[in-house]
Amino acid sequence: MTQSLEQELKSLVIDALGLEDITPDDIENTAPLFGDGLGLDSVDALELGLALQKRYKITIDPETRNMRDHFSSIANLAAFIRNQQAA
Repeated sequence: MTQSLEQELKSLVIDALGLEDITPDDIENTAPLFGDGLGLDSVDALELGLALQKRYKITIDPETRNMRDHFSSIANLAAFIRNQQAA
């Protein structure tokens, strides 16, 4: 059985950011990753961006419109990666 992109992303977030005591099942697809949600900050965003670029061979341009929206949840991140890979 292949793992869904959303499940892969949850594992990547946990591994890349060294989040302890959290499993992929603890992260809702639509829950906020920053602020009140998972509590990530701007440093986490940079580390996560680098991990995504390396893992999925995508380019993340900080000038991209709505980049904050793309990184707001696992569901949005998955959609962003799918769009980048299709381009």
